[in-house]
Amino acid sequence: MNTQPKPRILFSREEIDTAVKRLAAEIRKDYLGKHPILIGILKGSFMFMADLIRLLDLPLEVEFVGLSSYGGGTESSGKVKVVQGLRSPVKGRHVLVIEDIVDTGLTTSFLLKYLGKKKPASLKLCALTDKPSRRQTPVTIDYLGFTVPDKFLVGYGLDWDEKFRNLPDICVLEK
Repeated sequence: MNTQPKPRILFSREEIDTAVKRLAAEIRKDYLGKHPILIGILKGSFMFMADLIRLLDLPLEVEFVGLSSYGGGTESSGKVKVVQGLRSPVKGRHVLVIEDIVDTGLTTSFLLKYLGKKKPASLKLCALTDKPSRRQTPVTIDYLGFTVPDKFLVGYGLDWDEKFRNLPDICVLEK
């Protein structure tokens, strides 16, 4: 008897592609002449970020940070720590954080405060998905792909215990 949850498509690859193109157009317009540094939050943002930066025909730099709030469990501990820090300085730079999903807001809020202390010229957030029904900490999303229901999402970089990250669509995990 297989009890592993099954993914059901919420947003198809084509819908994701349309959203990424829209976000890229907004970002290109706002960052024209600014040479931003885009900071992806690992691991979930890597697919979204890769597709997004291929559409940004402007000078930019790419960085990644690794954050953890889970420890060994499946529920957030609420305590966020940096497990892979920045290698490039952001002081005086235009910084755009790239996130796969804003859920409780704890991790994203932590990172934005962490980066804000480093005195960037500007600091904005681009999130592929937003799950406002679970928000515990307010977060301003400057560029948003989709608002999603309070369901567990996988695919297009999002995972469940490191599974389903490679799916081309954003899916809801169902029992």
